Amino acid sequence: MRKAIVLYKDDEAGVLIQHDDGTFKFRYHESWMTDSKKPGISLTLPKTQQTYTSNYIFPFFYNMLPEGSNREVICKHLRIDPDDYFGILMTTAKIDTIGAIRVIKMEAKE
Repeated sequence: MRKAIVLYKDDEAGVLIQHDDGTFKFRYHESWMTDSKKPGISLTLPKTQQTYTSNYIFPFFYNMLPEGSNREVICKHLRIDPDDYFGILMTTAKIDTIGAIRVIKMEAKE
């Protein structure tokens, strides 16, 4: 299982998880949910108490990935499988993205 913190304008909005079977979950933090001034991160992932689940990476996050030759260069240089969308997302969306969302890998706790 791999986890990433989803930031909206540098505030933690929720957690994105990829399970070992390849399925994904996204859940907003309770503190995000209780603050009426905090928006949903996407129209397709509106604020709700429910946990979003999917058999593939959510389209909102997939659309944050680099494309074409940029993806090829990143994958080759960083030795990431081109089909590892979650790995690419955690690598490329942690520092600078177009928009207010960033995705940062959560380190596994021992």
